[in-house]
Amino acid sequence: MTNVSALMEEGERLLGVSDEEVRTSQVPMELHGQRLDKAMAHLVPEFSRSYLQQLIEQGDALIDGRVVTKVSTKVRWGHKVQVTLRATPQSQAFVPEHMSIDVVYEDAHLRVVNKPAGLVVHPAPGNWRGTLLNGLLALDPLASDVPRAGIVHRLDKDTSGLMVVARTRQAMDALVQLIAARDVKRQYVALAHHPWISPASTKVEAAIGRDPANRLRMAVVDLSHQSGKTAATTIEVLDHNRLGCLVQCTLHTGRTHQIRVHMAHIGHPLLADAVYGGAKAAGMARQALHAWRLAFVHPITGQTIDLRSPLPQDMVQALAEWDLSYNPKC
Repeated sequence: MTNVSALMEEGERLLGVSDEEVRTSQVPMELHGQRLDKAMAHLVPEFSRSYLQQLIEQGDALIDGRVVTKVSTKVRWGHKVQVTLRATPQSQAFVPEHMSIDVVYEDAHLRVVNKPAGLVVHPAPGNWRGTLLNGLLALDPLASDVPRAGIVHRLDKDTSGLMVVARTRQAMDALVQLIAARDVKRQYVALAHHPWISPASTKVEAAIGRDPANRLRMAVVDLSHQSGKTAATTIEVLDHNRLGCLVQCTLHTGRTHQIRVHMAHIGHPLLADAVYGGAKAAGMARQALHAWRLAFVHPITGQTIDLRSPLPQDMVQALAEWDLSYNPKC
């Protein structure tokens, strides 16, 4: 896992570069036959290989005067390699940004935050800045010394609710192990289309992988024919009527979009979840999903941590519009 402080230092070095800086090197014998990105990592050692790969792919690298955009291109002894160093969005992503973060628990080892809908957790294409990670770097000086600023699990941009974040490497490694062993209880509340007709408590066990028809979304897949991972979610109905249903979902695994995929799979797409067939309704403009409970044994102190987050106002208003009652089950 990449140390965030190293990425921050690289961003600071790039801020020191003017608009651009051209570096030219000749490939030595010991790099003959190497991939271009690997060779450049030796020739320009103060910058990361991932950053140099970005430059190659956007046309900023030349071999003997010819633009090369494939990082796997092989270099030969005596080739003149030229690269134009310039700041990229990704290279400047890992910087502190002050923002309001709702911290509901904190100690020397970890903190639990209540993420609002609309906040991206980690820098990625299209959202290199303004993420929770940027806010954590500004909130906590320790965050830059921990991989991913201590983020051990994620919520989708438009999902609200509780997330645990490590403050030390020891706590991070321990939390990762807890999550892998399924010893962290994560419960969500979701508002979905259609009346509930299944048993009051239903366990959905259906593998999830990339949708072969649309690589931007996930889908329930048959592992005998497609790649994916096993996934299990317990779904309990809290209330329902002719308009739709309010359910509580307990994760047993942590696959991408798991609740959204499983709910759509059983015929109950979430309100306003257009990716998985949910229409806007009851005033919801984002997927109606909230991580309301997070419970685990503190990996360092042994203390029982059991935290709850009230429903955000948009979901409260949606329940009122549909005349549904919220009474979560622990």
